[in-house]
Amino acid sequence: MPDNRHDARVRLLSLVGARGYRFVTPTNGTIRRMHRRGLPGAPTLRDIFGWSLPFGEGVLDDDLAAALEAAGGLELTADGFRSRLRISTVGELLFLHSAYPTDAADAVFLGPDSYRFVVLIEAALKDRRPEGPILDLGAGAGVGGLFAGARCPGSAVTLSDPNPAALALAAANAAHAGQAVRLCEASGYDGVGGDFGLILANPPFIAGESGRIYRDGGDLHGARLSLDWASEGMARLRPGGRLVLYTGSPILLGGEDQFRRLLADAVESEGCTLAYRELDPDIFPSELGRAAYQDVERIAAVGAVITRPA
Repeated sequence: MPDNRHDARVRLLSLVGARGYRFVTPTNGTIRRMHRRGLPGAPTLRDIFGWSLPFGEGVLDDDLAAALEAAGGLELTADGFRSRLRISTVGELLFLHSAYPTDAADAVFLGPDSYRFVVLIEAALKDRRPEGPILDLGAGAGVGGLFAGARCPGSAVTLSDPNPAALALAAANAAHAGQAVRLCEASGYDGVGGDFGLILANPPFIAGESGRIYRDGGDLHGARLSLDWASEGMARLRPGGRLVLYTGSPILLGGEDQFRRLLADAVESEGCTLAYRELDPDIFPSELGRAAYQDVERIAAVGAVITRPA
């Protein structure tokens, strides 16, 4: 049976793209500020599909309104209509993901971490193309895998995520980008067969149990999932393969990067090599007020490239 929502989502991306739409998704704090500020004039496509602001009847043309409704993205609120879907540009690609606020358990998140992630991927791909298939683990909207796929035409790309809502949006994003991908509904590497020339991972890394799939990273102040994905992923790399990991590392009081130490030990035990660096020294500072972070002085955005010897 054809997936009418899928077709409508691809059409929505095509219609918006044809109108020259571009939007870079900022932090939630910036979005909240924009909502308090309100609209200075009539709503634009960026207000509707980027800032997730309400709009009145007749603001969208008939084609866009029909596509949004058929895609399951039109919602009536006390303030007017609202899009349940957000559209962001990453490089030259368009991505559907969840509208603000992203507080649902199955929300599909895309934000500043996604942009740092693709910078890390692009730097890794400047050296050489992967010799083998590409896996985007915990793909969400598919940013990492589709960005790498666009840079490496002809490479087989698998997008894996435990969230079916994420895979549905990733499928539309891939179709609009003209990329044939394999979709895998799986938690971690469970159910993802084969080995890979390139594994991309941007796991959840916030401590605690919010119930949101894209957010909860387990113990070690939220770094457990990142460590597990890296450790398990090394066994799935082909000779010469690489694992590109973007995550947050809690820097403990006194300046210790515990995640780096644990990751380096795991890499050494597997006979691989590690390149590691801070990409941003201070992200999510509001989290530090929570009990889970009382012995943490900052959370750093870090990038790791793990290579299995050829």
